[in-house]
Amino acid sequence: MNDMNDAVNQMEQGSAAELADFKTLRVVPMAGALGAEIFGVNLSEALEAPVLDEVKRAYHQFGVIFFRDQDVSDLDLARFARYFGELAVLPPHRQHPGSLPELLVIDKKPETKLVFGWEWHSDTTHLEIPPLGSVLAAKRLPTVGGDTLFANQYLAYDTLSGGMKRMLDGMRAVHSNGRILSSLEADDVLAPGQGVGSAKTTISAVHPVVRTHPVTGRKALFVNEMHTERFKDMTIAESAPLLRFLYDHSTRPEFTCRFRWAPGSVAFWDNRCLQHLALDDYHGQRRLMHRVQIRGTRPV
Repeated sequence: MNDMNDAVNQMEQGSAAELADFKTLRVVPMAGALGAEIFGVNLSEALEAPVLDEVKRAYHQFGVIFFRDQDVSDLDLARFARYFGELAVLPPHRQHPGSLPELLVIDKKPETKLVFGWEWHSDTTHLEIPPLGSVLAAKRLPTVGGDTLFANQYLAYDTLSGGMKRMLDGMRAVHSNGRILSSLEADDVLAPGQGVGSAKTTISAVHPVVRTHPVTGRKALFVNEMHTERFKDMTIAESAPLLRFLYDHSTRPEFTCRFRWAPGSVAFWDNRCLQHLALDDYHGQRRLMHRVQIRGTRPV
């Protein structure tokens, strides 16, 4: 417990000290573990170099950043995302393109049961090269509900015991799209473990259980319930107990922040060191979001 408290306290102290270094932006942390709201940026315009430099620094420092009261078009979203790299193609299990080939329309209609992003996950880790991050803009929101939660996977790794870290470092895990495809077919959330190892799997990839962030150099836990199937060279049954512990540990409340959407809100999260979850608490209402993603690099 002391190791966990020390890790969280160090992050909070570091964040407070570094806030003073922002000159062109106002940065307001969302929680002790991660996340910050950014003020002083207009995403409908091209960003000048000093502003962009501070946005990038805030992104890497807080893992997920949020912008309020933005009147952005799909082209604006794409322009902002391209500051961080090439746009990623749409995920193969969801093909609802918008006005751009890389723009995904996420439209939860009143009669739909399944909420896109219904359980803790990092985006499309069943791909050989998962996206660097996602930029998500609110277009239509329910009267209440539909928040998004984020969890810091640096902290998830940092707070493990030394023995657990030594065991996990070097281990690899198989990620697949079987659970997603099974859930989409049922239009409902499957019970824990159901759909894992599904015959519906069409895409899979093997990734390190602990990955090193290519920019910050920090280690982050890199397994998630939506995609991770088993450890490499182990069966699903053999892998299940340890994976269950890691899923529960990686999303502990003290590692998280919660974002309440409002008209004009935009979120940008780092898929390499975070998990997220979309809350399903607005049945019978519509929630419409537009998203672009940035192409990542192979996890190492």
